[in-house]
Amino acid sequence: MISARLLRRIPQGYRPFLARGPFRRLLPALALSDLGDGMSVVVVAWLALQLAPPGAGGLLVGVAVACYVLPGAVGGPLLGRWLHGLPARRLIRADAWTRAVFLGCVPLAWALGVLGPALYVALLAGSSVLHAWGGGAKYALVAEVLPGGQRLAANALLGTSAWVAMIAGPMLAGALAGVVATPWLIGLDALSFAVLAVRAGGAGSTGSARGTGHAGASDQGGASDRGGASDRGDGDGGRAGEGLRVLRSRPELLGLLALTWLFNLFYGPVEVALPLFVGHELKADPGLLGLYWAAFGIGAVVGALGVGVLRRLPLWPVLFGIVAGHGLAMLPFGLHGPAALSVAGFALAGVVYGPYSALAFSLFQDLTPPAALTTVLALRASVLLTAAPLGAALGGAVTGALGPRPVLAGTGVAMIAVAGGAALLRARRAGPAQGPKSVTRSPSQPSSASQSPSPAGTVRE
Repeated sequence: MISARLLRRIPQGYRPFLARGPFRRLLPALALSDLGDGMSVVVVAWLALQLAPPGAGGLLVGVAVACYVLPGAVGGPLLGRWLHGLPARRLIRADAWTRAVFLGCVPLAWALGVLGPALYVALLAGSSVLHAWGGGAKYALVAEVLPGGQRLAANALLGTSAWVAMIAGPMLAGALAGVVATPWLIGLDALSFAVLAVRAGGAGSTGSARGTGHAGASDQGGASDRGGASDRGDGDGGRAGEGLRVLRSRPELLGLLALTWLFNLFYGPVEVALPLFVGHELKADPGLLGLYWAAFGIGAVVGALGVGVLRRLPLWPVLFGIVAGHGLAMLPFGLHGPAALSVAGFALAGVVYGPYSALAFSLFQDLTPPAALTTVLALRASVLLTAAPLGAALGGAVTGALGPRPVLAGTGVAMIAVAGGAALLRARRAGPAQGPKSVTRSPSQPSSASQSPSPAGTVRE
């Protein structure tokens, strides 16, 4: 139990659901699983490098990163007939056990001497099949057990957990990699999900603050990634059709979805090229790789907290500026300078990226009818889940041909080109009354909670 003295020190918006209830009891296990996924940012790619045949490191890293996430995009719609309508806690438990079993087989296969590239990729793919549903179920649980006035603060807490894991996980993995074999670090990720599965199974009835909810496909997270949505409609096909109709009727939302998809696509190669850059170009160990990701995560937290400064600025120019600024921050990777230069650039990329989630999510909130919001967000999740893994898979092949340094800098050039092209297209098509001109989020609302960061190929907002 949280003591009364400690509870009084917690901001008012967080006190009700931290004082009691199934959400509070499950939160530590959710945070632990976030930490496990944060470690996977380093260890999934690093183990792929160790298992790859000579000359195939970039390709295997790309495939491994993609398989750690991409099956979730397929499992979301394909498994909807069976998973649609299940309570959120059961979906969390099912995903956690799936994650724990498949990832737990990695160190077991390594110990038995049978772990090769094909088996490793297959186990990663199996671990991710239900992960979109599990990620979405976290946010559906919030809707099930908390009244409307408490949900934003709960979402903020989930988002904060993922950001902290993005910082601490890679650093922890980098530190442990010097003393523990990489497959056992995958086992720690599996153990974190086993704890979540047990805790979700013993959390008791979740109840419902507003009837019975069920989870939809998620695009996290994480981060980033990056938020879940629950679908409370009557039929899978009808609800998906409704989401498509809403998007088609609102060009602003389609434009934002396209911009975000391209942003994530050109981010994908970073997760492949960065481990190769550290291991081959810099001849360094996983500790430096963890430092890169921790620097990005710290920068993203700073940027997310600073979103209030952007609240009154024109929304679309800010979004274009974030994409272009992220690209500019990647250009130091193309310079043959000390590692500190590219670490600083990656941290700056995090600062620039930090506000994007809250700003983009606010546009969906403003332009989507409330009754269709969860359906549209679930559809958006399925679309965005494909971007970064596809970019990672393509990035693996390109990195193998060109090397990691040109690929990392090239992603920056591509982001700048996307931002410039999108700005020109909008300038040609924009009318005098198209959508919100600025962010109108209240200063009292948490701004960093709408999406989570993107460890190990997870979707970014």
